[in-house]
Amino acid sequence: MYSAAVDTLKTSDLVMWLIEPSTFIGAGERNILEVLSRAKVPVLLVINKSDTCDEDRLGKTAETYKAALHEAGAVPAGVTEFELVPEKNPIAVSALEKKNTDKLLGLIFDLLPEGPMYYDSEAVTEETERDIAAEFIREKCLKFLDKEVPHGIAVIIDSMKERPDGSLIDIDASIICERESHKGIIIGKGGATLKKIGVAARKDIEEMLGMRVNLKIWVKVRRDWKNNLNMLNEYGYR
Repeated sequence: MYSAAVDTLKTSDLVMWLIEPSTFIGAGERNILEVLSRAKVPVLLVINKSDTCDEDRLGKTAETYKAALHEAGAVPAGVTEFELVPEKNPIAVSALEKKNTDKLLGLIFDLLPEGPMYYDSEAVTEETERDIAAEFIREKCLKFLDKEVPHGIAVIIDSMKERPDGSLIDIDASIICERESHKGIIIGKGGATLKKIGVAARKDIEEMLGMRVNLKIWVKVRRDWKNNLNMLNEYGYR
């Protein structure tokens, strides 16, 4: 996953580095700085959670990272001053309170080169309905499962067929996990957790498709699937 993220820098037009209000620059941040110094594309520094601190702390954060970016040779493009005036500054944002997020989007559009129109203006996604259905199920797993379990799963749609009379769509899906113990957690006592996942996901899928859905979900164990290239390809992580 790390290699894939770094490789995208070769074909990216802009990199946005999202940080929190802090003057601490540790090994992880140093590694990111080293990677960004080789990016050869504009780097935009964004301080999120600006609602959690005062302007003095934001200023110190901005100056610390600005100096580090200059030192690494990855100076934020399009940014000459880190003024912390809310009306002017698109760098310090609050995703929670939507503070300056519109100005951040405006700056991103200004920095990105104009490209060809690959999709119709009405298009909202290039994903198929099967892919979106799988994501709805995975989203509910993240919502109803704790700790590391939901981060070690994949969801695949085994079949998706509309009945001849058009009354509903039958969907068979599989949740892939790495351990037998995780399977038990996903299913829950008496199948309660899996039922919650299925009911919530079905509602979203029905809203997307505009018709009733009969959703059946199985939980399967595939040990160490995240390190198996064939399984990664099978589950859509190419």
